[in-house]
Amino acid sequence: MLDEATRTAILKLKAAGHGTRAIAKALALARVSVRRVIASGAAVPPPILRVELAEPWREAILELYARYEGHLGRVYEDLLARGAALSYPTLTAFCRKHGIGAPPPPPAGHYEFSAGQEMQHDTSPHWATLGGERVRVQIASLVLCYSRMIFFQVYPRFTRFECKAFLTEALCYFGGAAGRCVIDNTHVIVASGTGETMIPAPEMAAFAERYGFVFKAHKVGHANRSARVEAPFHRIQSAFLAGSQFCDWRDLNARARETCVKWNAAFSDKLHASRRELFAAERGHLKPLPLHVPEVYQLHSRIVDAEGYVNLNRIRYSVPWRLIGRTLEVRETLERIELYDGPRRVAGHERVWSPLDTRVTDPAHRPPRGEHKRERAQPAPEALEMLQLEPRMANYLAGLKSQIGDRRAPLRRLLAMLQEYPREAFLAAVALAEQYRLFDLERLEKMVLRQIAHDFFVLAIDPEDGDD
Repeated sequence: MLDEATRTAILKLKAAGHGTRAIAKALALARVSVRRVIASGAAVPPPILRVELAEPWREAILELYARYEGHLGRVYEDLLARGAALSYPTLTAFCRKHGIGAPPPPPAGHYEFSAGQEMQHDTSPHWATLGGERVRVQIASLVLCYSRMIFFQVYPRFTRFECKAFLTEALCYFGGAAGRCVIDNTHVIVASGTGETMIPAPEMAAFAERYGFVFKAHKVGHANRSARVEAPFHRIQSAFLAGSQFCDWRDLNARARETCVKWNAAFSDKLHASRRELFAAERGHLKPLPLHVPEVYQLHSRIVDAEGYVNLNRIRYSVPWRLIGRTLEVRETLERIELYDGPRRVAGHERVWSPLDTRVTDPAHRPPRGEHKRERAQPAPEALEMLQLEPRMANYLAGLKSQIGDRRAPLRRLLAMLQEYPREAFLAAVALAEQYRLFDLERLEKMVLRQIAHDFFVLAIDPEDGDD
């Protein structure tokens, strides 16, 4: 079809009185084409009326475009599964022509990075379908700027604990760290300042020092500076989260890791290689990992409640019932909850994120039915020792037991009195206390002291003082 400039020239030459043959010869055109333009009398080319292969699938395209949140690759796969006979370029051309999708992005800046020079870290809030429910999630991503190797995970929240745990997992995935890590001005890492004046929090600076890199922040609003990590978030949302169902957080992050492996191994037209191939050249320039990579955990102190549980993030975890009332150290990792009584590990559970107020119970932490009652029925060790030393105290011990219940502190005090005071004086006081149903050990001890006062507390009289 002739363009607008050629059609305008034909009409001008015709208006100047030139014939069809002369116009065709001057413009190197076929005479039939010149006649058609003259017959139409319009310089603007007529619209092309042709059947579009994607037109019958318009409604399906609009439906799938909304379901997959704009990811045309997944729309195309679904159309093929439904029997559509069209190519991917046909689909993209149809969407561009009819305005299906976002407008073209504005031009971005360009930065060059050498191998091992920089990595970029950022987070972004998104929505995911988890266990049949739509939940708000935080996606954390780390990208090596030279090879574009990417690693991302998903969390229900993102504090400094999750940040350190994620960066540890990402650096282990890469096998090392770049010299600097560029971030936005997030309070998770930043203690004060922005951009060049940013000062990281001491614990984050110590974390970076352990792995041999430093945190740097870009200027506020200068998102192009961290484009290596900003750009993949749309792909993660559209090509990973959109339209996908996940069982729980472990399933979500396991599939996220599989997706990283898949994307890093795929050939990139923009890079003219795969990320994995470029990473082979960059890996030797990364800071090596330390000899020991400790597991990141958050430390808490919790008292075991009357039901034998500790409460952490509104999830209750069981501990051995004998520790009720004790203060335990709780170590919270991304996958586990470990409980320590001093230096000894006493319990461990897989971490539960939801639903809130869930009870996680290990049957081994509960006594067999009736065992606790049997233990209560057995005499305390202090009572058994007293009966071995002095069987005549059996009646008094039975009466004392009815008064104090399961408390053992009074028994320990009574045993100490039996061992320390003269036996006969002590037993005489006990017999008198038993007669009057007196089980106050303070008064019992005063009675014993009264019994032995003349034997042990007589003051010596100086002979020179005389009878006075």
